[in-house]
Amino acid sequence: MKLSPKIFVLSLTSSLGLAGCVVAPPQQVYTPQPVAVPVYAYTQPVPPPPGTIYVQPAYAAPAIGFVWAFHPRFGWGYVHHQRGWARGWR
Repeated sequence: MKLSPKIFVLSLTSSLGLAGCVVAPPQQVYTPQPVAVPVYAYTQPVPPPPGTIYVQPAYAAPAIGFVWAFHPRFGWGYVHHQRGWARGWR
């Protein structure tokens, strides 16, 4: 079976013509949005106010690196210098 020159030229032209038209859409670049920290958030432990009684830990530390400290809103709890307060306190 022999291809006619007309069919060969048509197939070559259409394949070359489509090669420039088929383009992948541009990918969106992920940029993390800044996190808004509320004003009432306490990320660091504070010294307990005068007259506050030290409370012994009632539960084990969640992981290595957590220390027992005073939280102004919730009282005594565990805090980590990188992970923040245990149990989701802010």
